[in-house]
Amino acid sequence: MDPQSQNLKTAPPLTLGRFHISEDYGFLLPNPLKELPDYYRPWMEIANRLPHLIGSHQLRAQVNEMPLLNCQFLTGYREQRLAHLVLTFITMGYVWQDGEAQPKEVLPRTLALPLVEVSRNLGLPPILLHSDLVLANWATRNPGRNLDPIFLFPGGESLRGFILVTVLVEKAAVPGIKALVQAVNAVLLPSPDSLLQALQRLRISIQDITRALGQMHDYVDPDIFYSVIRIFFSGWKDNPAMPAGLLYEGVSKEPLNYSGASAAQSSVLHAFDEFLGVRHSKESADFLHRMRDYMPPSHRAFIEEIHSTPSLRDHILSSGNSQLLTAHNQCVEALAALRSYHLAMVTKYLITAAPKAKGRRMSRLPGPPQALEERGTGGTAVVRFLKSVRDKTLEAILHQSG
Repeated sequence: MDPQSQNLKTAPPLTLGRFHISEDYGFLLPNPLKELPDYYRPWMEIANRLPHLIGSHQLRAQVNEMPLLNCQFLTGYREQRLAHLVLTFITMGYVWQDGEAQPKEVLPRTLALPLVEVSRNLGLPPILLHSDLVLANWATRNPGRNLDPIFLFPGGESLRGFILVTVLVEKAAVPGIKALVQAVNAVLLPSPDSLLQALQRLRISIQDITRALGQMHDYVDPDIFYSVIRIFFSGWKDNPAMPAGLLYEGVSKEPLNYSGASAAQSSVLHAFDEFLGVRHSKESADFLHRMRDYMPPSHRAFIEEIHSTPSLRDHILSSGNSQLLTAHNQCVEALAALRSYHLAMVTKYLITAAPKAKGRRMSRLPGPPQALEERGTGGTAVVRFLKSVRDKTLEAILHQSG
């Protein structure tokens, strides 16, 4: 037996539990908490009224009167995730209450200090993330067990739909994440039959993700998304509306720069890319790797673990197994189709919606952001970026030699 196969035999099997990823919910936080201890009621009272407070331009005054609370009474991981969710929602509302023309460039210490403290405890940046907006911001409402977001910004049913459809996208990815683990272990064994079955499951999951994403068309109005909702996801890095960044009072003497919430902060496609051997252009790869710093550390570690496993591509090519080659390529094609679908959706919700939004103003709300007109909330030139990642995905197609 050669040394390399000896190493494969002794490598421990990959499991989701090692990375705090749920067998039932994937990267979603299972059963997120909805209430903090009573000590934190001043935060909760503001967070629960955000749409009204922002719409009536009262949020900043409320935050300025907020007491400075200590994070030491937060016990356990789920309370800390809820605190991060609460404080980042309040932060985005505070900064953008009056729109991009009048952003608040200083975050008061009563908000900045606890936000930075809980962020450090979680290993997360002190800004609203995909892991807040989606992964920790859902609850089942009895008796119908319908889903609801825990917190909202202005945007009504369209924002509710945006959050919940994205939750369903993450849920649709769960069988794919489990298939990915099965496949990695099948390469280590090796077990061609188990690998083939895993690849087929992965393809079906990617197609289910695309179908789940399609529900955006049913629940999210493009005009409301563009004109009302989007600004609250915008960060203060690569954003011309806040070129200096945000000063976190009591934390740093200099303003800090962080990207806004972005689909690129979802761990799902990062894991699939690493497994299928998708290699992005330098510009896209640099952005995607930076987005990993905006994920929960255990999820980031899972993606890095996938990256360090033996190459699926090399394994399939050296096996000469045409069934595995076909199944791999079907996964790649499904992933490229998902990215094409996402590109079409971004075109509808951003590029097509922009000129219509300019022609009118929504009542008392901030109005459409123009600084990020053709950029994603993460700060990328979004159409060029999405075309590049789609095209590079297709380059991962395998061709049997000989």
